[in-house]
Amino acid sequence: MKVAVFSTEKYDREFLEAANTATNANHEFIFHEARLEAKTATLAAECSAVCVFVNDDLGAETLKILAEHGTRLVALRSTGFNNVDLETATEVGIKVVRVSVYSPYSVAEFAIGMMMMLNRKLYKAYNRVRDDNFSLNGLLGFDLHSRTVGIVGTGKIGVIVGQILHGFGCHLVGYDPYPNPKFAEIGDARYVDLSELLGSSDIISLHCPLTPENHHLINAKTIAQMKPGVMLINTSRGQLIDTKSAIEGIKSGIIGYFGIDVYEQEENIFFKDLSDTIIQDDTFQLLQSFPNVLITSHQAFFTREAMNDIATTTISNITDFEAGNSLKNEVKLPEKVTVNA
Repeated sequence: MKVAVFSTEKYDREFLEAANTATNANHEFIFHEARLEAKTATLAAECSAVCVFVNDDLGAETLKILAEHGTRLVALRSTGFNNVDLETATEVGIKVVRVSVYSPYSVAEFAIGMMMMLNRKLYKAYNRVRDDNFSLNGLLGFDLHSRTVGIVGTGKIGVIVGQILHGFGCHLVGYDPYPNPKFAEIGDARYVDLSELLGSSDIISLHCPLTPENHHLINAKTIAQMKPGVMLINTSRGQLIDTKSAIEGIKSGIIGYFGIDVYEQEENIFFKDLSDTIIQDDTFQLLQSFPNVLITSHQAFFTREAMNDIATTTISNITDFEAGNSLKNEVKLPEKVTVNA
């Protein structure tokens, strides 16, 4: 099958081609560095499938152009699908598949790394020593042991985060509309409502998908419920946090540490080398100016194991579609519930 791959980096090509060869799938990939959006959609002309990533725009306009030029499948190299207009995809006859599972340890371990980096100020210590400054002033941290950590979203990643933190001796509270029995089995972990989690946690880590219901889950109102000096970590989706409210929380001292691997306006920034440009996002620039903020560029997933999983599943999804097999990783519109009068 002829596949146009968008938002391509060297590593995407490496892992996709390796999986394509290993499975004898023989798909023809056309790699594009460009982000998929309406103005680049014609690059996929005559391709039966497009392979896309988290910041590609699969809105109504893009999907209609793709359909007009022969695309019948969108293969996401991600778990999330909030960037896809599923209603339009259904209308124009385009199937959507995703990578429903990849190494959950990749994101979980990265979240723990962000906690340690912020707490023990490792980024400051590294830079100081390189400048021959060996002072400890300003590097004071705290013991994770006995601290309460709130985990919002207790799927596979959230559970692994909980298991690691249990090893540190942390107390765990969780919030999830769909409780996971495996989370409740971790030490003294217990489920609470969101307001109790916010008010009792020394550290809050977000591990939930982005849905219309939890867009800006962290906002001025929820930040006001947090303990002063709380550490807030987000390795899920940027739109879970209202960035401007987070900035006010940092200024007021409610948020004492802020670590994000995702940002709500990241599509124009992340996965690019902008070192010789002036970033036009004033909110992002302000966020970077705070000494207690750690920002990474959506790399939590980026381990060899996870990339292997993503590439293998993506190839399998495309192959199943080409063969007319059942699409086990298909993303469908939620069924509409009708109520009889």
